[in-house]
Amino acid sequence: MIRLSAKLRRSYPVIEYKNAKFTISAPNIASLATDEGFEVAFAGRSNAGKSSALNTLTEQKSLARTSKTPGRTQLINIFELDEQRRLVDLPGYGYAKVPLAVKQKWQKSLGEYLQKRESLAGLVVLMDIRHPLKELDQDLIFWAVDSELPVLILLTKADKLKQSARNKVLQEVRQASINFEGDVEVELFSSLKGTGLPALKRKLNGWFSEPLLNPETEVE
Repeated sequence: MIRLSAKLRRSYPVIEYKNAKFTISAPNIASLATDEGFEVAFAGRSNAGKSSALNTLTEQKSLARTSKTPGRTQLINIFELDEQRRLVDLPGYGYAKVPLAVKQKWQKSLGEYLQKRESLAGLVVLMDIRHPLKELDQDLIFWAVDSELPVLILLTKADKLKQSARNKVLQEVRQASINFEGDVEVELFSSLKGTGLPALKRKLNGWFSEPLLNPETEVE
């Protein structure tokens, strides 16, 4: 277990997610701000509830636009937490009913960001609990593991299943995640009920605070 020194604990950041504010939408990383500080990206299929999760995290009803029509997130959207930390809403992928050329453009933007963004500290992959671990989800996670990037899988819309059913899916996905052979964790999430919100905040706090840990940190 890592034990932080008193000095390090005092410098551990307090992150107010409710203070998140929109800064820019961009079609590609060339149009984004300088690649400095630390970002956590949210990615998922077009119907995974990504925008709803971001709104729940930040306690804002419309920070990230939601729609009953999958695929409305077509750009890389940046939300600033402070001068060094940002949340990123990536273009949705999957079955969105859009022209092939538009879908290919989204996929290119997503891949470019994931491969080249130096400030990326962690990746949250959102999946509808009723349809987890589709091929594109797994491809994305394998890429992250190959890049030594930590991943948090959120099984969204957990309120759609009874407790026994959602716990069964949770255990199945946790078992399957072992095959990724990387830093991959799995949690239940419901934007409607707030399920999994504390776990999400703990994980993000850790990723955003990782730069503060150093070889002098006491380990027990």
